[in-house]
Amino acid sequence: MTLTGREGAVGSPAGLRPLGEVDELAAATLRFLAVDAIEEAGSGHPGLPLGAALPAWVLWSRHLRHDPADAGWPDRDRFVLSAGHGSALLYALLHLTGHDLDVADLRRFRRLGSRTPGHPEYGVTPGVETTTGPLGQGMATAVGMALAERMLAQRCNTPEHPVVDHRTWALVGDGCLMEGISHEAASLAGMLRLDRLTVVFDDNDVTIDGPARRSCTDDVEMRFRSYGWHTVRVEDGTDAGELDRAYAAARAETDRPTFVAVRTTIGLGAPGVEGTPSAHGSPIGAEAAAAMRDRAGWPASPFHVPDAVRGAVRERQEAWATSRRVWDVVHDAWRSAHPERAASFPLRGTPVATDLTELRRLADRVGPDDRTATRRASARALRALADACPGLVGGSADLAASTGATLDGDDVGPGSFAGRTVPFGVREHGMAAALNGLALHGGLRPFGSTFLVFSDYLRPALRLSALMGLPVTYVFTHDSVHVGEDGPTHQPVEHLESLRSIPGLTVLRPADTAETALAWELAATATDRPTVLVLSRQDLPEFGTRGLDQAREHGFRTVGPDPVRPDVVLAASGSEVGLVCKAGELLRARGAAVRVLSVPWRERFEHAWRTGTVPAPDAPVVWVEAGIRTGWRALARPADAVLGIDGFGHSGGGVDVAVHMGLSVREVAAAAFRAIGRGAAGR
Repeated sequence: MTLTGREGAVGSPAGLRPLGEVDELAAATLRFLAVDAIEEAGSGHPGLPLGAALPAWVLWSRHLRHDPADAGWPDRDRFVLSAGHGSALLYALLHLTGHDLDVADLRRFRRLGSRTPGHPEYGVTPGVETTTGPLGQGMATAVGMALAERMLAQRCNTPEHPVVDHRTWALVGDGCLMEGISHEAASLAGMLRLDRLTVVFDDNDVTIDGPARRSCTDDVEMRFRSYGWHTVRVEDGTDAGELDRAYAAARAETDRPTFVAVRTTIGLGAPGVEGTPSAHGSPIGAEAAAAMRDRAGWPASPFHVPDAVRGAVRERQEAWATSRRVWDVVHDAWRSAHPERAASFPLRGTPVATDLTELRRLADRVGPDDRTATRRASARALRALADACPGLVGGSADLAASTGATLDGDDVGPGSFAGRTVPFGVREHGMAAALNGLALHGGLRPFGSTFLVFSDYLRPALRLSALMGLPVTYVFTHDSVHVGEDGPTHQPVEHLESLRSIPGLTVLRPADTAETALAWELAATATDRPTVLVLSRQDLPEFGTRGLDQAREHGFRTVGPDPVRPDVVLAASGSEVGLVCKAGELLRARGAAVRVLSVPWRERFEHAWRTGTVPAPDAPVVWVEAGIRTGWRALARPADAVLGIDGFGHSGGGVDVAVHMGLSVREVAAAAFRAIGRGAAGR
């Protein structure tokens, strides 16, 4: 669909003045606010703010429903700047429309501790919906936001109380669309028919290294049509009327997401850099900025906002505030009429599982002689949580049958959002970013799953989960060389340690049903950080519930006999706890006093140990885990030993592979006897 012409504001909200000079003036204001902030900082990306100022202004002033006086209004439209390098434009928009961002904040652009960092950061700047910068992440996160809106509308709305009724908009660039995650996200959104989602493409045909067509000749509109999207082409990104009609067409679409491609000029109006790659990532310089001012007849004083623009913004602020006040009345009536629904889906927050009775009973239903794969224990825990937390939703990257991460009832499907399980397909990266969007939106608690070895595919989005402190739960199964016959490509070795290295991420590797239930409890009650559950494919022994409070508090518990003065301590996580228990039996048969520790949460355990909250034992420790030894070596003392896996695995039976790589009862016992000798020598 191509829109042309300069007629009036077709489809704009009622009560707005026709498009005209004030819109051009507002766009110029945004350009100069962005340039001034970048020049003040001495760094930044002026190209997108200059080229996309008018498309952004028309969207924000005429089609984006929000209220700067209540930036967290649950039924606001979401705007995501996926091309986060253009942050100066977003900050200019937030300032101009009346969010809590003043000129002093713009002057501190990119300064340490400012509210205007180099790329938008969630929780730092009022009105910023998600952290962006890694290209494509914002667009994929927006898919999750749009999915949350549709799922919550299905759960919350009544004919009398339409409390969830908004849209999600994302502004993307060439780089976002080249990144692989954009393909996953767009495919998922098209399959689900997320009609409340609009992606606006800043089509300036420029990347850092030159013309975009130098490295990518995709027909992006055809590509999005093939995904099932409605597409609109705006040939002139400086034509406010054409832009207005394109956005109206997106809002009128009721069965598909919409892709609006807007032809723009990077660095518009900046002499010498306009339309070139040099406009992308460096200040245009004082000379070019002065020439821009002369050309536009703009005052020399920085951060100038014309009175006419302020007046136009005040008109919109009144309309936005009215929309929000009407919603407040509807929301209050909804809460009174449907208190249970309001408690289950808190639109201004994240659901938290409060009734953990069924979850904590899981361990009582297994006997001491039972064996259970922790992935199966996790599936039972998930079902136990489902009733306690109706806002729990999620799915897997086409591996639900293996990971057990699925909920009873209908799946979410094309245009149907009542289900709780989302079929993400083989799209790990897109799945994780969508989980971030679901969490950011509020009202739902998301989880997603895949094999641990495939966590590499989604790591950038998981890192953003941690960076933003989002309560997303990641379920990673098939956690070691015990995967066996599938071979080294499917046997994670370095993954567990690499996940532990991400700040702000809780990594749990439970050893049995009781610890798995505890892991889900910790995940389901977390509000400010993501959680990873690392689970076994193979069956493991059960150790009962003794010591779970200690595991909850300090990250470890004692399994089996607990001598007052052990000769050696065997410590492990996950599937290796059963291994060291067998080694402990062998050592005890030979007269050694042995304590066995299960360490499902190493970071919490390490903190307790290093701070002295839990005194370190006098006895040497043998640390055992089916992965690289880096983190355990950092914890070990001179008399200790660390057993792990330093190379890639092999194809063969899981036990055979583990034994071949040094993880056997005999190896653990031998290491323990050597450690006892070193410890005795030290004493």
